[in-house]
Amino acid sequence: MEPGLLRDGLTLVVGLCAGVLSGAFGVGGAIVSTPGIRLLGVAPLVAVGTTLPAIIPSALSGGSRYRAEGLLDWRAVLVVAPLGLLTSVGGALASGLVPGEGHLLQLATAGLLGFSAWRMAPRQPAPDRQDDEGDRQGGGDVEHARAEPAWRLAAVGALAGSLSGLLGIGGGTVLVPGLHQVGGLSLRSSVATSLVCTAIFAVPGTVTHALLGNVDWRVALLLAVTVIPGARLGAAASLRLGDRRLAGAVAAFLGVIAVIYGIGELVALVS
Repeated sequence: MEPGLLRDGLTLVVGLCAGVLSGAFGVGGAIVSTPGIRLLGVAPLVAVGTTLPAIIPSALSGGSRYRAEGLLDWRAVLVVAPLGLLTSVGGALASGLVPGEGHLLQLATAGLLGFSAWRMAPRQPAPDRQDDEGDRQGGGDVEHARAEPAWRLAAVGALAGSLSGLLGIGGGTVLVPGLHQVGGLSLRSSVATSLVCTAIFAVPGTVTHALLGNVDWRVALLLAVTVIPGARLGAAASLRLGDRRLAGAVAAFLGVIAVIYGIGELVALVS
C-alpha cells in the first residue's frame, strides 16, 4: 500500500490494537504492530525497527495504570531489567549458531509459549465474588512478591533476555509467565512489571535500528499516537477481571500465539 491518508488511518488502528494488547497482557504489542504495518506495505526490516519506538510509550502508559493500583514491583524491575539487557545480547549472538535457518528457533518459541499457556490455565474452581474483588485490588500480592528470593527474579530476567535475543520475541511473552510462575509475583504484578521491563528492553533496539536507518518515523509516530490510549484501555480492562479470569485470558493469548508460530514455521519447513 502506498503512503497516504488511508495507510495513515489504518496505522492508527494497528497502534490502538497493539496498545490494548500491551496493556492487557504485559507485552510490547509488536506481535500485532509488526505484522500489521507489514500488511500496509512497510519493508520487513523497517517494520521491525519502526515498532520499537512505539513499544516504549505503550509499555510505560500501561505500566502507569498498574502503578496507580500499587501493582508495580520496582524491586523486580531493578533485578530483571539490567540482567535481561545483558543476556539479550548473548542470545542474539548465539542465534546464528542454531541450525535450521531460524525455523527451529521459532518452533522452540511455539513450544515455550504453549507450555507457559498450559501452566497458566486456571484449574481450580472459580473463587466467589468477594475473592475476585480482593484480587482486583491486588493489595497483598506485591508484598508477597517482594518476599521472594532475588535470585529467582534474576533468573527470570536472564531467561527472558536470552530468549528475546535468541528467538526474536518480545520479552513480555516470557516475562509474564516467568515472573508469575518462577519469580513468585502475582499475575497482575507480573503484567505490570513486564510492561516496564519491556520498555527498557526496547531502548537499545530503537537506538540501533535508528542509527541503521531502519525506522520509518512517520509510521512510528502514528503508532505512538494510539498505542498510548490503547495501553491504558487494555490495562483498565485487565484490572476489572478477577485473577482466575485474567489467568484464563493470558493463557488463551499465549496459546493462540503458540499455535500461530508453530503452524507458520511447520509450513515453512515443509514448503
